[in-house]
Amino acid sequence: MAMKIKIIALGKIKEKFLKDGIDEFLKRLTPYTPIEIVELQPIEIKDENLTQKILDEEGEKILAHIKPQSYVITMEINGKQFSSEEFSSQLETLINDGTTELVFVIGSSCGISRNVSNRANIKMSMSKMTFLHQFARLLLVEQIYRAFKIMRHETYHK
Repeated sequence: MAMKIKIIALGKIKEKFLKDGIDEFLKRLTPYTPIEIVELQPIEIKDENLTQKILDEEGEKILAHIKPQSYVITMEINGKQFSSEEFSSQLETLINDGTTELVFVIGSSCGISRNVSNRANIKMSMSKMTFLHQFARLLLVEQIYRAFKIMRHETYHK
């Protein structure tokens, strides 16, 4: 049985160019793995003092979409950074170990709750650089696609 990939992300992608890029990589991934994106509505933070409470509420919504047996990778600023080859190797190991569902979590621009972070098997950072929050989804699906190309020794990765 193939490993399914689920990306849980807070917020909708508004920019057409980002949507188009994400859709393109989702389409390219179709022959390699089933992949879905679950978009959750972020809670607006009107009072900075309530940030942690709101992150916890968002965390409950996120955790409701994660099965007990799922392998979870959260996207976090202080997470581990992988090269594309290391990331590919990590995915290949999960596939070979019989992981049935891999879940990536992209929190809101304020981060993710401790409960979700604690549920993670791996905390991953894309870069030391700061990107627009909505870029994270495009960067992630591109790297997942690249990982499968590397695994299969197919041209794409340079």
